[in-house]
Order: sequence, then C-alpha cells, then structure tokens
Amino acid sequence: MYIDLIAGARPNFMKIAPIIDAIKAEQEKGTDIDFRLVHTGQHYDKNMSSSFFEQLGIPAPDVNLGAGGGTQAEQTSAIMTGYEKLLMEKPSDLCLVVGDVTSTMACAITAQKMHIPVAHVEAGIRSGDWKMPEEINRLATDAVTNYFFTTSEIANENLRKSGVEDDRIFYVGNTMIDTLLKHRPRFQKPAVWDKVGLEEGNYLVMTLHRPSNVDEEEILKSLMDEIIANTKDLPLVFPVHPRTAKIMKNLGISHDRLHMVEPLGYLEFNYLVERSKAVITDSGGITEETTVMGVPCMTLRNSTERPETITIGTNELLGVNPEAIQPALEKLFAGEWKKGGIPELWDGKTSGRIVESLIGILK
Repeated sequence: MYIDLIAGARPNFMKIAPIIDAIKAEQEKGTDIDFRLVHTGQHYDKNMSSSFFEQLGIPAPDVNLGAGGGTQAEQTSAIMTGYEKLLMEKPSDLCLVVGDVTSTMACAITAQKMHIPVAHVEAGIRSGDWKMPEEINRLATDAVTNYFFTTSEIANENLRKSGVEDDRIFYVGNTMIDTLLKHRPRFQKPAVWDKVGLEEGNYLVMTLHRPSNVDEEEILKSLMDEIIANTKDLPLVFPVHPRTAKIMKNLGISHDRLHMVEPLGYLEFNYLVERSKAVITDSGGITEETTVMGVPCMTLRNSTERPETITIGTNELLGVNPEAIQPALEKLFAGEWKKGGIPELWDGKTSGRIVESLIGILK
C-alpha cells in the first residue's frame, strides 16, 4: 500500500511527524506499507517550515509543490494543479491529510476527483465560525473524506450529525500530543531566555495571528493595552510574525516588559510555554499543548474548535472583548485558575492507532 502524506503549513508538520514514525515502525515489522511525503510549499519561511523538519526528524519531502505565496485562492489553485499532476504521473492508494489548512482542503478535493480515497486526521472538529478560513477548510475536507480520524467524542458526534456512518469514524486521539510527548525531553532554551533573564513561572507567552485580532488596528491596540496593563511586572514574550510586528510598530505599541521575537522553532517555543505562568493566544493547537502541559491558557476568540481544552483542560475562552482580559488575569494571579486534566486518548499513541487502522482499511 502506498500512501500520500500531505504537509504544507507549520501545524501540519507536528501532526504528520509521528505518523511517519508509525509507518516506519510497521515497515520494520515487514508490513507492506510505504508513503510519499508531499510538501505543498504553503509555508516557505524557514522558521515556518524547514526548521520543523529538522527538529522533529521529518525526512526530506519526496515532492515539494512550491505553492507558497499569493492569496488563499491562488495557493489553493497552485496546490491543486501541482498535486493533480503528481497523481497523474504516479497515483497513490490513499491521500492522508491532516488539520485544516489550505493544503488539507486542496489535496483532499484533488485526490477525490482523481478517484483516490481520502483519510482526514483531526476530522470533525468545528468552531461554527464561518469567518475563519480554517472552518471552511474543515467543512470542505470532511465533505469529500472517506475515513475520519478524530481527536474527541465531540468530533465524532459532529460527524454523525452530518451523516457520516460510525464505520468510517476512527476515534484515535491527537497526533499533536504524540509529537509533544516524544520531544518534550528535548525542548531547547531559546536565546530570549537569557537575554531577558526569564525565570520559570514568572513570565507570560503570547501569540496572536488571526486576522480578526491583528489586522484590525483598533482591536489589536485595545487587546495589547489591556494585556500590558494587567500583567503586573511580568515579562511578556511575544513570538510575532514580521507583518504583525510592523502593524504594532505603526500603532506605537511597545513596553519595557514586552519582548517581541521572531517566530521560534518547535522545541524553543514549547520550552517557553512549559515554563511560563500562562499563555495568551488565539491559536487552537497551542490550547491542546497547554492542556497536556498543565499551563493556564487564555484564548482571545469567540469560539473554539477544541472545546475539550475548556471542559477538560486548562484553557478558557475569553472572547475578543478587551474588558474580559483583566478579570481573567486577576483570577490567574490570585491562584484560582483551574488545574485541568488530559482528554481521553491524548496519550502519545495516536499515530500507531491511525496506521493500524489504515492497514486494515487498505488490505
């Protein structure tokens, strides 16, 4: 059996790496299974792409479609055109996509049109917010998926409500956590640690990237003003995309405690997260990692596709109203933040379950 593994953007790499490990483990047992790693090129910045391959031990891609840059529509077109050509030259037995980025949707649709079955890892998660490009990607991908690999019972129920039969749903857990648990002993101290003089449990980490937060200048300024005003004397470490940094500079947002650094590698970023007092973010994936590491997390969004990080984990959804930030931080500093727990099957063994299921499917 010959499987295409699709990776194109930073979140994909963390999800695909343990699946590659699990396939290689089966190969060593003599199982007839092989893969072709297809990098769409959606993220082409070194910190967004190649450093993740190096740190997570991902082999060099067999194919790079070079579809970086342009609008979402232009990227989608380039990915679909490149992947279609690849499948015409050498078809695979199955296309496995992960997550909810443009590459996920584009390759799933292309494969299905070429009569190649599609497996979706992280299927069934929903935010209900159609203004998020990722939500459209999820819906479109799941609409053409044959085999659904899920992270939670909530995702299972979302799929059932949309008409997916139980025999196509595989409740396996979270591959992001496979990667986290494997590499946790290898987390690396970033340069900012010594440069700023950070101390464990005595600083906060921030990430903001969603257009609704960073492209609306008034919203971004209000959020940053509230965060800075209510974090006492703690350093704020903000790995920030150069584009967002430029917006902040234009708005005059700066402070002695605000340390903006370039995007970090996986090992360096999670070193900071694990040792922080809390994380303020608008990322879904980070809420999963903080949940497993037991780090308080505040999400600046009105909805989340990962509700288990709230009902079970350490995450709280604050919304985008800046006025919600002060009471949340007061709760944190008062030592009243919930302890949280780890969702079922987030145990580091998800990828093995996925590959075992694929072997059964493709026999």
